Amino acid sequence: MSRVGKRPIPVPSEVSVDVNGTAVTVTGPRGTLHRDLHPEMQVTMADGTLTVSRPSESRLHRSLHGLTRTLVANMVQGVTEGFRKELEIVGVGYRAQNLSGKLVMQLGFSHPVEVIPAPGITFEVVGNNRVIISGIDKEQVGQQAAVIRKWRPPEPYKGKGLRYAGEVVARKAGKGGRIGGKKGR
Repeated sequence: MSRVGKRPIPVPSEVSVDVNGTAVTVTGPRGTLHRDLHPEMQVTMADGTLTVSRPSESRLHRSLHGLTRTLVANMVQGVTEGFRKELEIVGVGYRAQNLSGKLVMQLGFSHPVEVIPAPGITFEVVGNNRVIISGIDKEQVGQQAAVIRKWRPPEPYKGKGLRYAGEVVARKAGKGGRIGGKKGR
């Protein structure tokens, strides 16, 4: 049996959960999330906890069991606490600013890069080199962070670019050729 899937999900008192067949709607202080789950997974609400059960021990059902439980638990956490990802900008002249809700970054291109947030996502810029992406849907927050990071991923020689906070970039040595001197000696 899945150790993740069989754990019950505690539902705080300020959160309401509506299970309608395969559709689950979670409403909390930060907003509402809706998700259609796999039709063979069963989600039940009892005594302030949600439990996910599977119909059989087949490989498909075992793999869906933990996934379904995690998706529903992330919905409950999202409407109560929310999710956030932090990006660090490393590089001379690289900076970001929040202009009327959209993110404007200088990343070494000839033009500024503008990123418009997806619905339910907010940007916060701390200093010039730290961007915080927050929202209630974990999947959307991670996707938005990945889209922003894709503009200038960290390069391995100088480490310049956009990286997740705490991400370690594997550095490479530069050229291994001769140092100084004339050619042809």
